[in-house]
Amino acid sequence: MAIKRKTRQELDKMRAAGRVVHKVLKHCREACKPGVTTREIDESAYEVFTAEGAQGLFKNYPSYKPGEGFPANLCISVNEVVVHGIADDYKIQDGDIVGFDCGVKLNGWCGDSATTVMVGNVAPEVRKLCETTEAILMAAIENIKPGRKWSQVARIMQNIAEREGYGVVRDFVGHGIGQTMHEDPKVPNFVSRDLLMNDIELREGIVLAIEPMCNLGTEKVRTLADGWTVKTIDNKPAAHYEHTVAVTADGAEVLTDGN
Repeated sequence: MAIKRKTRQELDKMRAAGRVVHKVLKHCREACKPGVTTREIDESAYEVFTAEGAQGLFKNYPSYKPGEGFPANLCISVNEVVVHGIADDYKIQDGDIVGFDCGVKLNGWCGDSATTVMVGNVAPEVRKLCETTEAILMAAIENIKPGRKWSQVARIMQNIAEREGYGVVRDFVGHGIGQTMHEDPKVPNFVSRDLLMNDIELREGIVLAIEPMCNLGTEKVRTLADGWTVKTIDNKPAAHYEHTVAVTADGAEVLTDGN
């Protein structure tokens, strides 16, 4: 595993990319209203990041099928879709939760972040799912320290989710990020035998895309025939939040918070 550590100057460049991602997600939150299609938001988000001089990281992202890359600018995942939802003519409805995942490259450096938007009158148990998943992300960030093992952070994340009875998705995890969107290491939101055998020591300059994914029911998911869209197998809602986070000398620095 080759984990690349970033200099202060490189982190500043990643923060600039992160500001663009933050601006896109702010636009998505504002546009996410009943009657608006996910394709309309996807297309307007493209205009936002291209106006900033950034390139999207998702469109045409390689698939296991040659020549069939990801077909949209963002991943837009509604209700029981966990991740990798594809924008289409679906009109957002009152009570939906809509996940927006955005990655861009600006001047050679990447930013990646996700949020789940609650639209109107969301059921109380679904609202709690979203709020708890976001709190899990913040707990991870607060517990990052140089010298600490990632398994210690992952255990905190897993414990919060399972205490509430949520399924912690195993099939998809966070990742390192820098000049490419996916770098070493893999960053799970749970503790496994594999993680304990190949644990990651957090060191200053490591940058991680941390992205808890929690389901209202089982953690088990399935990928649809399009090769991308991932749904919960019991069709219960899922929430997804993500930040690009740098390990610093005394903790963590969020690079996609818009600052």
